Amino acid sequence: MKANEVLLDGFSRVQEQVHEVLTGLDDKVLTARPSETANSIGWLVWHLTRVQDDHVSEVAGHEQTHTADGWHERLGLPFDAADTGYGHTPEQVGQVTASAELLVGYYDAVHARTVEFLKTLDDPDFDRIVDKRWDPPVTLGVRLVSVVDDDAQHMGQAAYLKGLLS
Repeated sequence: MKANEVLLDGFSRVQEQVHEVLTGLDDKVLTARPSETANSIGWLVWHLTRVQDDHVSEVAGHEQTHTADGWHERLGLPFDAADTGYGHTPEQVGQVTASAELLVGYYDAVHARTVEFLKTLDDPDFDRIVDKRWDPPVTLGVRLVSVVDDDAQHMGQAAYLKGLLS
C-alpha cells in the first residue's frame, strides 16, 4: 500500500466521523458546552476543518477552500477569513453557531480538495520539506499525518460530547 492510500483512508475515516457526529444534531446540542470554558461540537468540527483546509492548502499550493469557494461567507462567523480557531477564547468558541448542514458541507468540500491533492502524490513526495521552522524540519508526510491525527483527536472529543449531551 502506498503512503497516499494510507492517508486517503485516514482522512476518509475523519469524514465518516464528521457525518456520524453531526447527523441529527440540532443547534442546541451543536453549540452546547459542558462548562463555560469547554469547546462545543460545532466549534470542534469547524476548527478541525479550518486546520485541515489551512494546512493542506498550504502544502498543496492552492487557496483555501474557505475563501476560494465562499465558505467564509456562508458560515457567517465573526472571524477573519484566515482564523483557524487556534488559541480561541471561550467567548470566541461560543460564537461558532454554524448549522450541522453547513459544517458538513464545508468539511466535505475540504475533504474533496484533500483527496484531490493526495491522489497526485507518490511516495518520494512525502520527504519534501514543507516547514523549516522546526528542528528537524517538517516533511510533507509528517505534516499530513499531523493533520489527520489532530482531526481524529477533535472528532473523538466531538463524539464524546455528543454522547454526553444527547
